[in-house]
Amino acid sequence: MQLSNEEEDYNLSLSKFESMLKTDTVLFFDSEEFEEIILHYLDMGKAALAKKALKLALDQHPKSTGLKLVQVEMLVYDDKLDLAEKLLNELYAIEPTNEEIFIQKANIYSKRDQHNKAVELLKTALEYTDDYADVYNLIGMEYLFMDNFEMAKQSFIKCLEEDLDDQSALYNVVYCFEFLDQNLEAIMYLNKYIDKNPYSEIGWHQMGRLYYGVKDYDNAIRAFDYATLIDDEFLGAFMERAKAFERLNKYQEAIESYKRTIELDDATSYALLRIGKCYEKLGNKVLALKYYNDTVHEDPLLDKGWIAITDFHVRQKDFQKALFNVNKALAIDNQNRLYWKRYASINKQMNFFEEAEFGYRKAVEFGDHGLDTWLFWVDTLQFLGEFESAIQTLLQASEYFPEENEVEYRLAGLYFMIQDNKKAKFHLSNAMRLNFDNYILIEDMFPVVWKKKMVQNYIAKHTKE
Repeated sequence: MQLSNEEEDYNLSLSKFESMLKTDTVLFFDSEEFEEIILHYLDMGKAALAKKALKLALDQHPKSTGLKLVQVEMLVYDDKLDLAEKLLNELYAIEPTNEEIFIQKANIYSKRDQHNKAVELLKTALEYTDDYADVYNLIGMEYLFMDNFEMAKQSFIKCLEEDLDDQSALYNVVYCFEFLDQNLEAIMYLNKYIDKNPYSEIGWHQMGRLYYGVKDYDNAIRAFDYATLIDDEFLGAFMERAKAFERLNKYQEAIESYKRTIELDDATSYALLRIGKCYEKLGNKVLALKYYNDTVHEDPLLDKGWIAITDFHVRQKDFQKALFNVNKALAIDNQNRLYWKRYASINKQMNFFEEAEFGYRKAVEFGDHGLDTWLFWVDTLQFLGEFESAIQTLLQASEYFPEENEVEYRLAGLYFMIQDNKKAKFHLSNAMRLNFDNYILIEDMFPVVWKKKMVQNYIAKHTKE
């Protein structure tokens, strides 16, 4: 690739400067060359070389405003804000209409968290600058620091009016729209932006994201298509496009889009996992399992990969393999209530009731307070003959579900089992009040209790009432 004249001159200046440092000779550079050299080293994080270049520059050009402004940048970089401000005041006395002085002063106020003053100074800079886009961008950033997203949005819009290709401003304006929960307004804005700049792959990609956010998946795919036509290596657009195809149940198209991301870059565990899920939806169990296995091979610490394999084997009723894989997931994240519930359910299917009870207990401990989890746990405790523990668990559950007939019927049955008839009748009465027809729970779950004449009479009495 051929370099432009400017790039060649820039590279020559750098080579010449570094050669000078090695040979200890002093060569002449004009002030603009020095500015570029210093800023290059600052961008590279080579502060020592930047300072050395600045010292030589000021020796050769002691009156250069441009170099002194670079010196201000370096002082700000070193958090020497008072010194920087003093130097700026001296420069202002010489060049009161130099916009860079106001920009650097604004930078100092920003560093001091005085963002309102920074905005005032940047607005003054607008009066003198030719680069309106850059100043509007800086104003937008200051408003972001103040969490004033509406004003930030307006500033980034003005920036884009001056420079349609400012990608950071485009990302920021969309961010502001989204933060303000103005997705539809953002789509309208991007439509106007793309009318002016139809070959902006970022614009199309952001529009696709916004359509996806409002669940308009067809338009999202259309936008991502344009983004990938403009840039056929736009990995993010292919990934988002695949997700939109999935939402529309177009699994083959989603697979092709995910595979394109793998062609463009190293395979990610996320893409492999999604491909596996798509193949499973298509009924291709062999390829589904292959990609699930590839997922955990790519990232053995991705618990979602192990869970995908777990769920696959559960659906195939291969509980032994499911148990192996859920244990892998729990080894990575042993505080995940959903994983513990799976662990419990799988053990229950294999008639490992003590392990199932432990799994349900851990699921509840880590925040699963769903009714079905409580009831599965209680039913497992009952099966193990741990009636007192089952009662205590149900009493806990009743705090979350105070008017739930299934909790009350179970409490009634368990109290009858331990011969506490007074409490049993109390809960049976509650249960029938809440849902009389569900009394068959007693018959199904507590056949010994159901056969008791006292229970039959109590239910019959309630029926007559």
